[in-house]
Amino acid sequence: MIIEPDPYDPRDAALIARLGSDLREEFEELIRRSAPYRYTYNFRWLGRPIIQFPQDLVALQEIVWDTKPDVVVETGIAHGGSLVFYASMLRLLGNGDREVIGIDIDIRAHNRAAIEAHPMASSIHMIQGSSIDPALADEVRTRVRGRRAMVVLDSNHTHAHVLAELELYAPLVSVGCYLAVLDTIVERMPAGSHPDRPWGPGDNPMTAVDAFLAAHPEFEVDSEFDDKLLFTVAPRGYLRRVRA
Repeated sequence: MIIEPDPYDPRDAALIARLGSDLREEFEELIRRSAPYRYTYNFRWLGRPIIQFPQDLVALQEIVWDTKPDVVVETGIAHGGSLVFYASMLRLLGNGDREVIGIDIDIRAHNRAAIEAHPMASSIHMIQGSSIDPALADEVRTRVRGRRAMVVLDSNHTHAHVLAELELYAPLVSVGCYLAVLDTIVERMPAGSHPDRPWGPGDNPMTAVDAFLAAHPEFEVDSEFDDKLLFTVAPRGYLRRVRA
């Protein structure tokens, strides 16, 4: 079920669009300036490090609440804060066969233990392996089949890896639900911002999103999130499935 729009919603679409147009560069400069301070590492969700901007968490809870997925598939687990976040959001939706499926090529033992001991653990299913392994993707597809699904991509941020994830997991997303591609902001960071990583400007999630959208008109960027969040790791990364 999708919640009907509130006729008394105070948002002003025209003002939101102006906000993005007028202030985006200033906020992205602030993101660039905050990066050396490891800003995203400062926050937790229900006790677990989440490594996200609070603004993006607000956007993601809006999406979960409005679209009512039965399952959220997330690539990239790290400390498990995002898995706990989605599990807690799904619990609030009420009864049903709802769960988060987390995929990571290396689930560290201490992180797995902490996630499995968490009060949200019964709503979390973890799979260790490469998210672009076709056999693993088939396992996820079988588990998701027949359920309303949302997908979040937040693992290896190279163009090739993200594009492969998009092709594998986008088909799971239900019409009206979202495919969130995080860390598209890498494209707008200075060269050399990630010296210990294989991604950077020209080779990152945003370039993968551009290539994917060119071949997949069933998805479109929800520009309202870009315009109203401003301080976000996912510019042009909130993709809504608009048709089958």
